Amino acid sequence: MKFVVPFDQGHADMKATLGGKGANLAEMTRVGLPVPPGFTVTTDVCRAYYALGGQLPDGVREEVASALRVLESSQGKQFGDPAKPLLVSVRSGSVTSMPGMMDTILNLGLNDETVAGLAALTGDARFAYDCYRRLIQMFGNVVFQIESHHFESQLSRLKQRLGVGQDSEVSAEGWQELIESYRSIVVKETGRPFPQDVREQLELAVEAVFRSWNNTRAQVYRKIHRIPDEQGTAVNIQAMVFGNLGADSGTGVLFTRNPSTGERRLYGEYLINAQGEDVVAGVRTPVPIEQLGADMPLVFDQLERTAAMLEKHYKDMQDIEFTVEQGALYLLQTRSGKRTAQAAVKVAVDMANEGLISRGDAVERIEPFHLDQLLHRAIDVDQALDVLASGLPASPGAATGEAVFDADLAEAWSRAGRKTILVRSETTPEDIHGVLAAEGVLTSRGGMTSHAAVVARGMGKPCVCGCEAVRIEDRSFVVHAGGEFVTIREGDTISIDGSTGRVIRGGVNLREPELTEELQQLLRWADDIRTLQVYTNADTPEDAAKARDFGAEGIGLCRTEHMFMSAARVPVVQAMILADSAEERAEALEKLLPMQQQDFEGLFRAMDGLTVTIRLLDPPLHEFLPNMEQLVLQHERLRNDPNASSEEIDRNEKLLRKVRSLHEMNPMLGTRGCRLGLVLPEIYEMQADAIFRAVVRCLEEGIDVRPDIMIPLVGHANELIRMRELVTKRAEAILGDKAATFPYHVGTMIEVPRAAITAAQIAKHADFFSFGTNDLTQMTFGYSRDDAEGKFLAHYVETKLLPENPFQVLDEDGVGRLIEWAVEQGKAVKPLLKTGICGEHGGDKSSIFFCHAAGLNYVSCSPYRVPLARIAAAQAQLALGHPQSDAERSLSEHIA
Repeated sequence: MKFVVPFDQGHADMKATLGGKGANLAEMTRVGLPVPPGFTVTTDVCRAYYALGGQLPDGVREEVASALRVLESSQGKQFGDPAKPLLVSVRSGSVTSMPGMMDTILNLGLNDETVAGLAALTGDARFAYDCYRRLIQMFGNVVFQIESHHFESQLSRLKQRLGVGQDSEVSAEGWQELIESYRSIVVKETGRPFPQDVREQLELAVEAVFRSWNNTRAQVYRKIHRIPDEQGTAVNIQAMVFGNLGADSGTGVLFTRNPSTGERRLYGEYLINAQGEDVVAGVRTPVPIEQLGADMPLVFDQLERTAAMLEKHYKDMQDIEFTVEQGALYLLQTRSGKRTAQAAVKVAVDMANEGLISRGDAVERIEPFHLDQLLHRAIDVDQALDVLASGLPASPGAATGEAVFDADLAEAWSRAGRKTILVRSETTPEDIHGVLAAEGVLTSRGGMTSHAAVVARGMGKPCVCGCEAVRIEDRSFVVHAGGEFVTIREGDTISIDGSTGRVIRGGVNLREPELTEELQQLLRWADDIRTLQVYTNADTPEDAAKARDFGAEGIGLCRTEHMFMSAARVPVVQAMILADSAEERAEALEKLLPMQQQDFEGLFRAMDGLTVTIRLLDPPLHEFLPNMEQLVLQHERLRNDPNASSEEIDRNEKLLRKVRSLHEMNPMLGTRGCRLGLVLPEIYEMQADAIFRAVVRCLEEGIDVRPDIMIPLVGHANELIRMRELVTKRAEAILGDKAATFPYHVGTMIEVPRAAITAAQIAKHADFFSFGTNDLTQMTFGYSRDDAEGKFLAHYVETKLLPENPFQVLDEDGVGRLIEWAVEQGKAVKPLLKTGICGEHGGDKSSIFFCHAAGLNYVSCSPYRVPLARIAAAQAQLALGHPQSDAERSLSEHIA
């Protein structure tokens, strides 16, 4: 196994071994771009390092030393030589981009002797000692785990005493004084001096970068983005180039297109006389990249040409880090740029229209979280805003919440159900859990390529950066607005607009987003590709209309029990359930019938021409009954109340007895679904009557009505036989002669494992199967969802007992096998049996891939996840293919 690969011996296809950064540095070197030479310690070494309990494997040191000698020869310098010192950077480089999550050390190779040599070699002592103090701070933080504030406080005191505002104004003598302070910090915090042996520095730095693969922020990031822990990181060791050598030097970050909007123009920032960490860490607020055209026009022209070439080469928007050393341009990194959802869609569509990629490529590039983010809320324009300040619009969208000033508290308040805005001078990678928990992020320093901006964009969080008017004090911030100083304390409500950079006092009304022209184009391309139909779960005409706007091709699940949840209807439903006689129950049902009919009419009108799948009542009874504990307490109060009438006490006792008689130890497995319809058939008769009366009314209006009636919780074929007979009789009674020709269907929800296992028997009596994956997961695992997610399930996922939460991502090995079996057995009986899923998994990408592979006809999901499902279904077709049988093709055409 080769542990070290020089840049000139690698290429882009070695990403799994060299990591993303190493592979791209090798590729840029291969095509002749100005990349400082170096080499990569591979991801294999990282995995071996952890397998050996935190030890480098044998042979690594020798290969690094050999590669270092080649690097020395190419540069005409020597590592550790006081006369001509070679300095290197040591950077992480994971296979999947994880910006800011792992560690970097610059200027490595400086010690008390080489710093003097660097000063003599460059003729700039201020520059040399600036590099040395940076090394001690970064090395102390990354290798020795000394918190940065120990160093930052000393730097602040020095600048205050010298009366300077910028690092570039500190003299060589000032840096030498600070270096002595930094040395003392290292000794005090670690009990050992800063190492003078440069090879010891290098070995410690390489190990520290490997350790950073498992730091807390990296683990959180991998969990959020589902990056496998076993990928590991590479380490890139590269000759240093210096952006802090004066006014003809600088450093910056450049995107080939705007990462917020997708606009096709260069977008980025840079700093004169600075090193790269100054830009991405947000410690200084940089200037727009366009300014480089005025400051260094030749460099800017070269950068423009290089950016265009890299985008064409990689066929994607690039995020480029560069340094200018005394007028010479060097590229330190290129990678596919992190972007907002809006930008991701626009870039994909524009590149397809430009002929750079295919339409299929454009569809494949959109991730589910892009569509989750694209439908960002925005501030309603019809309201007065108390704008306190403006910063940089770093990540679009708007948010309202309580101001909170540290990440831990943001996370704690979020767990308590409080919405927060995380306010920081600048975020660091250690704040990632707070960014995740908060509604949005506000920083007083840093630019639009700072850590806060990049991470917020990746998570779809609104972010305002570089708001210098905000002065953060202990648990509050002060801003000068409207001629006065305004103080916002922790817990005060503020709002931010990440699209404009505004910071607003108080809450704001947010409006829901709309589909952009580019997204609609992309969705049309996806529709041309996919074979899987996309339905929606909707219980109201409003939800149905919204889903149709988003491209839903029908309703796959209308939960009729949700229609009874309103305050006006609950008493009627309770009267129906608590009725002591058939007459009392009939009276309640008579009141509910017109309500249900009106509900179904609304859905049929909203979905004119599309399937509406109506699940008959499936309530765990306890959801509609009075709370028994409250009834007991009320009973005790009445008995002890001398003013309570005997009639009132008798009424309460009667109600309590009835509730106790209906009480179930496990209502999720009790009298619900078709069991309720079999015990009390008049309830399902009322619903069937309401459906067919609504059909008659809508047909009279010229509405194209396509109802599918779903019998829930069937576990035995006899249950479906009996319920289908009930529906058929009510259809004949209401539709009359039209019943024989009107195209309605009766099917079942497969949510009981026995139903899946006996699918061949059930399919004889079903027109369709709809897999209720929420209940099917509960019953297959034996988990109560409410209890599992609140108790042990998070622990199971965190400790990798389970790869994912099975209620979020379909369990293919267990639940999936049941679905595959049921589909195979059902279609063996009825080749045209329509099959789909309607649980939460219908909006999850990996679950949609499974449904496509399993041969299902449709997925059904919530309205706002319909666009995601359309894209994912197309991606499944592109990734997996799915040759259909003639029968399946005929059915798909019929459904469409």
